[in-house]
Amino acid sequence: MAMNAGEIESLILEDFPDAKVTIEDLRGDGDHYAAHVVSAAFVGKTRVQQHQMVYASLKGRMGNELHALALQTAAPDA
Repeated sequence: MAMNAGEIESLILEDFPDAKVTIEDLRGDGDHYAAHVVSAAFVGKTRVQQHQMVYASLKGRMGNELHALALQTAAPDA
């Protein structure tokens, strides 16, 4: 079963309550999304670490209910 953008956003916000999250359904099929996540939790982390943190927040749904996620992450500007 596919996920909707609201579910993805909720899962991310559970682990990153301060985050600004933007989700876009790339194909309209509920399987291919792009996400932009900005959180203070990313300060001092490499881009790879940031992505790993977001994927962990999806609690195993990546590759199952969620087929593809193009991810952009950033720490907030100081």
